[in-house]
Amino acid sequence: MAKVNVTLDAELVVEAMVLAGVGNPQNAVELVLRDYIERGHRTEARVAERDEALREVDAKPRDVEG
Repeated sequence: MAKVNVTLDAELVVEAMVLAGVGNPQNAVELVLRDYIERGHRTEARVAERDEALREVDAKPRDVEG
């Protein structure tokens, strides 16, 4: 995997370390990014499921009252 060097504010990195419960700045930032990406994938999956359910409801024939 390719590596990238990024300069970040020290306070931001310390906060990420505290929240991630990790003592290494690189590991903390990596964990935060991986979590962010996973949350995005879960959100996309939930939205796709909801949209599919709505399509199924719309596809059902409706009873005509009268």
